[in-house]
Amino acid sequence: MRRPQARGAAVPGPAKGRQSERMDRPGPAVDVAESQCGVVTRRQLLAAGLSRETLRWRVGRDWRLLLPGVYALQTGPPSEQQRLVAAQLVAGEGAWLAGSTAAALHGLRARTVTLPIRVLVPAPRRSRRIAWVDVRSTTLLGEPVMERGPLRLGCLARAVVDAAAETPDERSARAVVIEAVQRRLVRLDDLEHWVDARGRRGSGRLRRMLAEAADGAWSVPEADLLALLRTSRQLPVPVANPVLLGPRGEALTSPDVWFDDVGLAVLVQSRAFHADGLDWEATVEQGSDLSAMRVVVIGVTPASLARDPGAQLARIERAHADAVRSGGQAGPSAGPGQAPV
Repeated sequence: MRRPQARGAAVPGPAKGRQSERMDRPGPAVDVAESQCGVVTRRQLLAAGLSRETLRWRVGRDWRLLLPGVYALQTGPPSEQQRLVAAQLVAGEGAWLAGSTAAALHGLRARTVTLPIRVLVPAPRRSRRIAWVDVRSTTLLGEPVMERGPLRLGCLARAVVDAAAETPDERSARAVVIEAVQRRLVRLDDLEHWVDARGRRGSGRLRRMLAEAADGAWSVPEADLLALLRTSRQLPVPVANPVLLGPRGEALTSPDVWFDDVGLAVLVQSRAFHADGLDWEATVEQGSDLSAMRVVVIGVTPASLARDPGAQLARIERAHADAVRSGGQAGPSAGPGQAPV
């Protein structure tokens, strides 16, 4: 049991003669730490002239051990940025943040920075798990790496493909791909390049996701809807997210799915799958906009698609059959060059 120290007693420290190494004034190690968000490696500290004795004394008193051989020059919990720097440092020279981690840092809303932090290192260095860091070795070294302060991020196209591949939940994986394409953050051919580069492992699953994005789906529920409509033996092939034109050529709001032969619109109504509240309000109001042009509008929700897809398909088939029997097409039509999906 440690006895309380008397008032004014000196705090134990390194042996006499080592006091100058305690970094009470700026030095090379402090300069390195400042450029790395206050995070340094054991090797960097020793290279800056710090003795092993001083390092042992500092850790646990003034500094915090984050990962083996990686320290934060503070006692408090690390920030997210410090964890990212530490993950990159523990992986070694030339490492870069990748997969879900890089996708989140590039701004994809479908991903947040979570543990484990994903890092790539060039082969022949080996893959390994170090606490909350997943280090993967790769022979694919041709991607452009972006430097953002002390962080190195892999290119977004590869990050999207790797994030989808490493996500076991199908809907979450599809959300990453669809968002990246829908927001025009990446090109489909760039995603296809990285799917090809990965080889056969998981390529079928990834190619299905790319096909959904290419079909024009702007969200996972829309992709679910398009996949459901393809199973119908009664419905023609629809157009996804078309640009609709009124009788005088004016632009109208765009439904999620459009049957141009009868002027039938289907809307996926869900606040969760719209970028912001304004998009949600616009989706809800689309029904009145299109209805004014004599368009039959069918609304579906993600919950209803998941709970009873057969019932939703039957609703749409009945509405289409009724429109066929009515013998006419509504005023709007899909603009030129829009192919069915």
